[in-house]
Amino acid sequence: MYKGRARIEQAFGKLKRFKRVALRCEKTAKSFSSIVSLALGFILIKSVHTA
Repeated sequence: MYKGRARIEQAFGKLKRFKRVALRCEKTAKSFSSIVSLALGFILIKSVHTA
């Protein structure tokens, strides 16, 4: 259970490195979720590429 929680906290930490997500520059929920999805996609691609 701790391992899963640690993964989620690490994902949020990586997500906050994106300035637009951390500062919440997007005003609407739809555009904010799009930016979060894009950032998570970049994180996923980077993790797969380096593995």
